Amino acid sequence: MAKKDPTDLSVEEKLKTLYQLQTTLSAIDDERALRGELPLEVQDLEDEIEGLTTRVEKIKADIADFQNAVSQKKAEINEAQASVERYKMQLNDVKNNREYDTLSKEIEFQTLEIELCNKKIREANTKVEEKNADLKRTEELINDRQMALDEKKSELDEIMDETRAEEERLKEKAKELEIKIEPRLLTSFKRIRRNARNGLGIVYVQRDACGGCFNKIPPQRQLDIRMHKKVIVCEYCGRIMIDPELAGVKTEKPVEEKPKRKRAIRKRTKKEDDDFDVPEEKLS
Repeated sequence: MAKKDPTDLSVEEKLKTLYQLQTTLSAIDDERALRGELPLEVQDLEDEIEGLTTRVEKIKADIADFQNAVSQKKAEINEAQASVERYKMQLNDVKNNREYDTLSKEIEFQTLEIELCNKKIREANTKVEEKNADLKRTEELINDRQMALDEKKSELDEIMDETRAEEERLKEKAKELEIKIEPRLLTSFKRIRRNARNGLGIVYVQRDACGGCFNKIPPQRQLDIRMHKKVIVCEYCGRIMIDPELAGVKTEKPVEEKPKRKRAIRKRTKKEDDDFDVPEEKLS
């Protein structure tokens, strides 16, 4: 038997199928709700660990730069010391005061360079110590966050194992229902559902009000909903609306209170009125 084209379905069939899809998707949401905030907590921990790992790499790169700077300064010190020794030897062969002053200035300059390099080395070593301490703290923090992540993942996996089978079954059912729904209507339903806070894209009328936003629905509009002649949306929240009967929901009709019977008061006849009248002289 050939499958019925979604566009050939009546409005009543479309609404009924759409409500079945909503019920299935809500059941999937309920299954996912069992996980609580765990997925978000796992994601936050993973992001934090990734950020801390990047920080560790940056710290290690800074340490390597400082260590390279120390090595470079040490090399410069060796060159300066060699120059000082060479200039001191040349002092023995000077021929005039001018050469002596020039060599003395060079020795003084190289000595200052050595002192400056030693200062830079001390500063770099201090920075390396600070970076190593920061690196140790960050690595300890990563280990702590990794332990928390492993614990959260284990808890999440345990919950997912319990709900995976039911969720997969519901997903298959949802796919089967989506095939039966007109694409344009399905797209509109998904958009409404995505924007709705509680994930409801189609609701039934409850106590003369929208089942999504609970705003009152005029009687004429309720009649249009019960007629199933067209798809009607709530003018306040935009959700698609159906009547409870089509949704398979039994509603209790309000019990009408019977009016209390009034005690009949018999009118008196003229004769009774005359008999009731007492002359004033008898009252005195």
